[in-house]
Amino acid sequence: MTLPKTMRAVEISTPGGPEVLVECTRPVPAPGHDQILIKLAYTGVNRPDALQRAGRYAPPPTASDLPGLEGAGTVAAVGAGVTRWKVGDEVCALFPGGSYADYALTNAGHALPVPSGMDLRAAACLPETFFTVWSNVFTRGALKPGERFLVHGGSSGIGTTAIQLASAIGARVFATAGSDEKCAACTALGAERAINYRTEDFVEVLRAEGGANLILDMVGGDYIPRNIKTLADDGRLVQIAFLADSKATLNFAQVMIRRLTITGSTLRPQSDAAKTRIAEDLAANAWPLLESGRVAPVIDSEFALADAAKAHALMESSVHIGKIVMKVA
Repeated sequence: MTLPKTMRAVEISTPGGPEVLVECTRPVPAPGHDQILIKLAYTGVNRPDALQRAGRYAPPPTASDLPGLEGAGTVAAVGAGVTRWKVGDEVCALFPGGSYADYALTNAGHALPVPSGMDLRAAACLPETFFTVWSNVFTRGALKPGERFLVHGGSSGIGTTAIQLASAIGARVFATAGSDEKCAACTALGAERAINYRTEDFVEVLRAEGGANLILDMVGGDYIPRNIKTLADDGRLVQIAFLADSKATLNFAQVMIRRLTITGSTLRPQSDAAKTRIAEDLAANAWPLLESGRVAPVIDSEFALADAAKAHALMESSVHIGKIVMKVA
């Protein structure tokens, strides 16, 4: 594949609102050892992109300063040591940053084949949410068939993925969302019960069922002590983000008496080896579900790369259901 010297990209001109995302021209990066260069067809839009844009989530020191954590396209070049991929392969991948561009680099172990029968648009919506959900719900949270699982933000990209994967393994799935429309979307995806948090108390709903064995939370703040009340004995709380606040006051006597586990993780700072292990788990366990059609990404909206500001405005409005994607090619 003949590579140009420069490419289109969207950069963060200064920390701020969506309007600070501007088109620019950048050199096409060259892959280093164990890296592949992907010519992107589509890139996903995620909350961490908006946090980075606002100046609240700095990229790792070795990552591109451009936003963008996932995408799908064609391998355009491979670095030394790469044997799994060749130029021309269609892949979707997790990026350390930089996928708001025509070309982006990632570790070869962080790419996965586009699932059979899936187009690049849908595949671009997989990596960030599937890496996050699999590592936190199934590896860290150890969800098992028959357990009661509560996911907050059930209509988000993370939520729609978690509902489907948890349902597929036979868990009893509960979700919170902020409207009746969003609740309906959650139940259509496999949630046994969707709770409109504006009109119902998720603590009461889950306690009536015996409590949640596992909770996946991205809200934080006053949800944290409420989550503790919601958990069944020996239950687990996995925290992956803080849309509200990262601080809360807890009665840790309840954690001790009821043998609760509080844990959490963020994906971006993890090592290349850790992300490669997650990719291997996904290939073995989640990709067959995608290829069979039992699980599929939920796409709300598509924007052109040049309209990244509009995509971010929609993301921050929280009116969307599922994923937001941008067309690059």
